[in-house]
Amino acid sequence: MTSLAPVTGLDRGHPRHPLQAESLRERVDTTLQEFLLLRSAALAEVAPECVQIVDRITSMTSAGKRLRPAFLYWGWRGAGGENSQAAVNAAAALELFQAAALIHDDLIDASDLRRGMPAVHKQFEALHSQQSWQGDEAAFGLAGAVLTGDLCLVWTEELFSASGLSAEQLGRARPMFDRMRTELLGGQYLDVLSQVAPQADPLALVDRALRVIKFKSAKYSVEHPLLIGASAAGADDKLLAVYSEFGLATGEAFQLRDDVLGVFGDPATTGKPAGDDLREGKRTVLIGRTLQHSTPAQAETVHRLLGNPDLDQDGVQTLREIIVATGADTEIEKMIGAAIDRAEAALAGADLAEGPAREVLTGLLVAATDRVQ
Repeated sequence: MTSLAPVTGLDRGHPRHPLQAESLRERVDTTLQEFLLLRSAALAEVAPECVQIVDRITSMTSAGKRLRPAFLYWGWRGAGGENSQAAVNAAAALELFQAAALIHDDLIDASDLRRGMPAVHKQFEALHSQQSWQGDEAAFGLAGAVLTGDLCLVWTEELFSASGLSAEQLGRARPMFDRMRTELLGGQYLDVLSQVAPQADPLALVDRALRVIKFKSAKYSVEHPLLIGASAAGADDKLLAVYSEFGLATGEAFQLRDDVLGVFGDPATTGKPAGDDLREGKRTVLIGRTLQHSTPAQAETVHRLLGNPDLDQDGVQTLREIIVATGADTEIEKMIGAAIDRAEAALAGADLAEGPAREVLTGLLVAATDRVQ
């Protein structure tokens, strides 16, 4: 990730990253460490072996980029909220929700790696094998991962509710916090549905892929965190509308970038095998645009190779070449640029509270969209 903050426009030369403003990243890390330490002690009372679950959650949450907590916190600050530990605690709850989403997502996609390490279900499989336990190690891995993800969901609610925000502040934020969780799961289901019941028409495929982006990524990653923080701080409808516009545009660019990395990214930096999205059969906007501009022969090859779990590097390279030949990658880069322009324009019109929120949010826009992992 590029090192940035504060920035003017999309200046990439400043030495400080926006996540370091007001020491937010370190404060979120500390909040999570302290919370998980207490929950580890509680689980140890059930049985010492249960601490294995917390170990997986600690590992998962220690490596996050902290973008979602940052958008919540700076949405709060931009709406006039003070620099408070309560807001940091509420923001940190999103990392537990993100951990649950990733753990379950890796199960759904049968992904072996996450952030360069074995996915949680693979870690439980390895534990089963190392201990020479009875039964099927894959079934144990699945059970362990489901329960770990479910526990993250439970703890998301606990940390948010006990964040230290006042009852009034929590009451204002609660509807958006609840809506975020519902819409993410709906978007996740739509993503799964897109893989098993793909649209035959490339334009319809693109439309559905954009809808998945909106509800699985754009709202959850940027818009909802901003609105949760701003609502807690008592933002008016005008600022909430501006945050929504900024958040949706930033989130769209964020996910489109992620889709490109899922095909062309370097495993050393993405932490995922090269071409994993192709093996999983992800019907992304990138694939939709490829099919839209393909020759019949190219389209036949895409349909034949996409979603093959045993796709080798030659197959990945074949699909990459078709994507480039159709100009789909260039088209996605233009879409990313247009979304960034919309986000910048929205933020420029925002009436934010005095302080660093505007420059930090501008930096976060860059951090979310100009990245390598």
